[in-house]
Amino acid sequence: MEPLRPVPPGLRLALGLGFFALFIGLWALATEGGFVQPLFLASPGQTLRSGWSLLTEFGFLGDIAVTVGRVLGGFAIAALIGVPLGLLMGAFKPVEAFFEPFISFARYLPASAFIPLLILWAGVGEAQKLSVIVIGSVFQIVIMVSVIAGGTRPDLVEAATTLGARRGGILRRVIVPAAAPGIAEALRLVLGWAWTYVIVAELIGATSGIGHMIMDSQRLLDTGQMIFGIVTIGVIGLVTDFLFKAANRALFPWAAL
Repeated sequence: MEPLRPVPPGLRLALGLGFFALFIGLWALATEGGFVQPLFLASPGQTLRSGWSLLTEFGFLGDIAVTVGRVLGGFAIAALIGVPLGLLMGAFKPVEAFFEPFISFARYLPASAFIPLLILWAGVGEAQKLSVIVIGSVFQIVIMVSVIAGGTRPDLVEAATTLGARRGGILRRVIVPAAAPGIAEALRLVLGWAWTYVIVAELIGATSGIGHMIMDSQRLLDTGQMIFGIVTIGVIGLVTDFLFKAANRALFPWAAL
C-alpha cells in the first residue's frame, strides 16, 4: 500500500464488494442478534421481503420511474443553464466579475428552504419538484464549470491566439475541449446532489415517488420499506455513477493521457 499508487481493477472490485459484505454482515448481526429492535431497524431479510411486497403489490416501480424522471428533468434543466454560463464566466473575466458574487451567494442557499415559496408559486405539482432540483443544482454547476474552464492552460490560449484564433474560436476549439472532461466529472458529482433534492421535494406534498413512499412507510412504522426505498436510491445512484464514468472515458479519452 503506497500513497497514490493505483489499485488493479480486480482488487478494486474485490475491496469494494468486501466493504458491502462487511456492512451487511454488521447490519444482520445488530438486527438478527437482537441488539436493535425491528421497530427501529429492520433486518436485511425483512427489508428484502418488504421490498418485494412493494414491487409486486404496491406499484413501487412506478414510484421509481417518477422519481428518476424528476431527477433527470431537473438536472438537465440545471445543466443547460449552468454549463454555458459557467463556461462564459471561466473564459471571460468581465462575465465572471458580473455573475460570480451572486452565484457565490446563491449556492449557499439550501434548496429545501425554497419549498414553502415554491409550493405557493407553483403548487405541489411537477413544476415545484423540478424547481427544487434546479435551484439546488444550477448554482453548483455554474461555479464548478467556471473554475474548471478558468483553469485552462494559458499556453494553449496563447498558441491559438498566435495562430489567429478569435475569442469565439478560442472558446470552442481550446477552452471547451480542455474543460470538457472536468465538466463531465462535475456533472457526475452534481447528479448525486440532485437525488438529495428530489427526495426532499417528494417528502412534502407529493402523491408519488420514492420520497412519498418513504413518508407513507414512516407513518406505518415500517422500517423495512423505508430502508428499501433508501437502498433503491443508492443502487440507482451507483448505476448512474458507473454509466457516467464509462461515458466520460468513451467521450474524452484524452483525459486519461
